[in-house]
Amino acid sequence: MPAGPYRLLTVNNAPARAKLLIGRVTNDLKDKYIIEHVGNCTSKDEIEEKVKELHPDILCCASMWTPEESTEMRELAKSLSPGIKTHAIPQGLQVNEGPDAIVAHLKEQFPILLG
Repeated sequence: MPAGPYRLLTVNNAPARAKLLIGRVTNDLKDKYIIEHVGNCTSKDEIEEKVKELHPDILCCASMWTPEESTEMRELAKSLSPGIKTHAIPQGLQVNEGPDAIVAHLKEQFPILLG
């Protein structure tokens, strides 16, 4: 039986790309984890409302954010939902290595994050 379900909220200023890439990751991991992409924030300003509304188990920041920005967003999510797990994709990964690198990175990181 796959573990979960886990509710995932992404922070990505390209929501369609986030949905597509997360869809690939969740499909590839479906035998081990049930991960539901429940929403996306296009900026830090949306995090408080979406965390309160959607009650995600995981917040994942895309690679367009600086380490400082993603740290701030992850800390905000943790202050609103202390049990939330967070992850920041390394800045520039999408631009430098493409979407397949994002999928590979998340497939490697989600099992670590979810234990």
